[in-house]
Amino acid sequence: MAAIDDKETKLRIDKWLWAARFFKTRSLAADAVECGKVLVNDVRVKPAKAITAGNTLTIRLGPYQHVVEVLALSDRRGPAPEAQKLYRETQESCLQREALAAELRAQPKPAFPSGRPTKRDRRAIEKLRNGGE
Repeated sequence: MAAIDDKETKLRIDKWLWAARFFKTRSLAADAVECGKVLVNDVRVKPAKAITAGNTLTIRLGPYQHVVEVLALSDRRGPAPEAQKLYRETQESCLQREALAAELRAQPKPAFPSGRPTKRDRRAIEKLRNGGE
């Protein structure tokens, strides 16, 4: 992975998010930044915003929120262990994500997990609607 060592060097935020493996494609990263799901130093930015080492990013992925500090810049997407060297997640962020994951696991399963109800399920629903006829 070609990491950019110079502290003064800047890199587009969408390119860095893609290289750090937060998003599968650069266009998904750009869309997330455009929609306000990524904040730089608690400020909403555009996908072309240049970031530097030391910036704090808040990244919302589904129900989870990551707060990371940029340690290095890279314009190439490499293996996951190399990508994890580009940032450091805050301790509070890790704890909040773990708590949310535990809370989501504790929630009850949906009534019809496989999507569409079966014929037997539909008959039971109709029986409940009609008052037990």
